Amino acid sequence: MEWKDRADVVIIGGGIVGIATAYYLARFGRHDVVVVEKGTVCSGSTGRCGAGIRAQWGTEMNCRLGIAALDIFENLDAELGMSVGLNQGGYLLIAYSDSEFENLKKGIALQNGLGIKSKTVTLSEAREICPALDASDATGFVYHARDGHADPFLTAFAYLEAAKRIGVSYHKRTECTGITVKGGRATGIDTSRGHIDADVVINCSGACSQIVAKFAGVDLPNWGERHEIMITEPVEAGVCPPMLMSFSGNYYIQQRPHGSIICGMSPAGHPQDFENKTTWQFITAMSRVLNRILPVTKEIRIVRHWAGLYDMTPDGSPIIGETDVKNFYHSTGYSGHGFMLSPIAGKVLAQQLTGNTPDIDLSVLDYRRFARGELIMEPHIT
Repeated sequence: MEWKDRADVVIIGGGIVGIATAYYLARFGRHDVVVVEKGTVCSGSTGRCGAGIRAQWGTEMNCRLGIAALDIFENLDAELGMSVGLNQGGYLLIAYSDSEFENLKKGIALQNGLGIKSKTVTLSEAREICPALDASDATGFVYHARDGHADPFLTAFAYLEAAKRIGVSYHKRTECTGITVKGGRATGIDTSRGHIDADVVINCSGACSQIVAKFAGVDLPNWGERHEIMITEPVEAGVCPPMLMSFSGNYYIQQRPHGSIICGMSPAGHPQDFENKTTWQFITAMSRVLNRILPVTKEIRIVRHWAGLYDMTPDGSPIIGETDVKNFYHSTGYSGHGFMLSPIAGKVLAQQLTGNTPDIDLSVLDYRRFARGELIMEPHIT
């Protein structure tokens, strides 16, 4: 793609959040948008994620973002002109204590008040939703049928191709090495391929966002946390249609449309590194959980095992908006949920930057909330 040393908006980070933001900016009229990505499309966290999509959250803001993202995902094939691989088998949340179940039911009250039709289900109903489930030791179950998953590669490429059709430039293997600030305003970026002047700079660099922010003298409390995932050989379709998730059980498990089962868990010690290395300890622990929850998997083989980075914040909620450096914006800190929230996050930030009324007021997600002590603690994460 032809190099441009001037842009209306330059976006640092070409994962799903950056690509979606670029698409909506162009759709709403800011066509001179450039995205720089130090790797390739889906080479970072987007291509390594579990790709779940849910509206079952414990804070009002994340509930609003979650259901709005679902609304968009359900129409993305038609909007972007390509399939995003959406599969809505629902999310089945599993509690293993009375207190956890009570917290999930509090979440239902919040969600129902916002139009999210989540509900409790019995063990027998849970087994109808997931025929292979063995959860007789569980205390309770919560289900939302519209939740599910999409294909992160198909979604990213669909957004990217649609964005390019309306003028967005995307530069692979182009690393941001600095941000130019003059008079308290961001005026452009330095990259491994040259300088780009820009009226607006947006940091969508995921687990590297705190490093990029420092280029402009902005301190973010984010950190990268390595998580591992594995996928099995295909089994009979319909073994596990929903995403199974337990916060206390520390797992998520789902069956992909072609039959393979993908699963992950939060790592012991919550390692903060950028190595994306894998461990045999994860394979062992995850296999035991998978065999216990879905006994039908006991004789199947693991096909692949990989790691990716969560872009964590102290409260598990994202950072979206302008910083103290004018015209320097962030859309980061999704704490492992950037893929599922990317459509609405990209749309709302683009609305803000094009003078449109945002679908959701994101002012509470200002990064200054950490200094003020106004954290938005999300309880529905592992």
